[in-house]
Amino acid sequence: MTEHDTQPWPAPLAEGPLDATVTIPGSKSLSNRFLILAALSTQPVHIRGLLCSRDTELMIGALRALGVTCTQNDDDETDVTITPPADGVFHGDTDVYCGLAGTVMRFVPPLVLFANGPVRFDGDEQAYARPMKPLLDGLCRLGAHVEYHREEGHLPFTVTPPTTLESNRRPAVKIDSSASSQFISGLLLAASRLPNGLTLRHTGRKLPSLPHIRMTMEDINAAGGAVEMPQRGEWTVEPRALAMAQEITVEPDLSNAAPFLGAALIASGSVSVPNWPAHTTQPGGLLPAILHRFGADVTLDGTSFNELADCEEFDDRYCGTLTVRSDGAIRALGELDLSAAGEITPSVAAIAVFADGASSLTGIGHLRGHETNRLEALVREIERVGAHAHELADGIAIEPVAEDRLHGAVMESYADHRMATFAAMLGLRIADISIEDVQTTRKTIPDFTGLWTAMLAQHE
Repeated sequence: MTEHDTQPWPAPLAEGPLDATVTIPGSKSLSNRFLILAALSTQPVHIRGLLCSRDTELMIGALRALGVTCTQNDDDETDVTITPPADGVFHGDTDVYCGLAGTVMRFVPPLVLFANGPVRFDGDEQAYARPMKPLLDGLCRLGAHVEYHREEGHLPFTVTPPTTLESNRRPAVKIDSSASSQFISGLLLAASRLPNGLTLRHTGRKLPSLPHIRMTMEDINAAGGAVEMPQRGEWTVEPRALAMAQEITVEPDLSNAAPFLGAALIASGSVSVPNWPAHTTQPGGLLPAILHRFGADVTLDGTSFNELADCEEFDDRYCGTLTVRSDGAIRALGELDLSAAGEITPSVAAIAVFADGASSLTGIGHLRGHETNRLEALVREIERVGAHAHELADGIAIEPVAEDRLHGAVMESYADHRMATFAAMLGLRIADISIEDVQTTRKTIPDFTGLWTAMLAQHE
């Protein structure tokens, strides 16, 4: 299947209980954070296990436009060396194409603070709906100028760097990051290069995806920075010259594991994912607890989920094989706050369609501003196959129906990779599901359909 295929992809029905092992590509969240920090470093950085997907291709393209040398190994495209500009100054008078990648459109504009000229940003048409203003307002408070070319607060726009960066005092920036934690992460990633660092405050009532912000903080500190969160919604960054380790390896993308691990509940049987970190800053690290709550048996190298926290052999660097087993009986969740891991909402929703009662997924109102309005899209697609769902103020409620009332349909993907994998999960247990534009999954998984088909070929 090629990227240009226009026919809907027939999602395969599970033929029996699974007995599969799936190796998940590298984390998109970590890959693109590592790329940004490597570009800001004082020395070349060799990254192993980089995710090769549209989002990381767009990030590498953006960095190259800014004058960063990105050299991929001819024999292994997941092996990349990033060499920042020798003088630390990024190229201006250039164009950056963001596609639909939130990490590119939110993490790259702050680099223009250290460029020698204006940088123009554009992206896919769907990206024009994604909010950008809080981040760009933050850059303006740091002395940059932003010109909007279509609609204020959205792509396309041009960022012009300040003539000089203020060095008399530490700047204090206040933004409302309720729509995306990436606004905070984007400013934090660049802040170490500011002459006096940065004090950053979130002014909104809710702060989504805090684990992603903690991931950003940990990555900055590991690269030689000094960022702290003295209280929720406030960060201080000390001025530092960043120097990432000369070699670094990317963890598997745990959120991308969600459809595959969830398949063990929907199709029954077991699915194992190797190289699962016992301790991680990835929001997908919350998956084992959620799947256990659905009724699955979850183990890491044979140690049950309930015992993981107390197992001394699992130090901070331990990675093992996570296995999820289920007999296909799925317990309703009741209410589940997914504010810390909103990106796995579509996978959790797919499992909830087959649960034995209602589930409410809350704390995820910000998903209305992702690749698509994910809450609206999930309701529409759940209803399309005969189940029931409705939006909540900050989430979605799912009310399963008798399985004989579920039926096949052509499912929309909305140019959203996680909506496509959501539909594939439904197709495990509902016959005659097909998916429009399944190749949107290339955003984070280079060969989703190949991995999915291979998983289903491994059954009891």
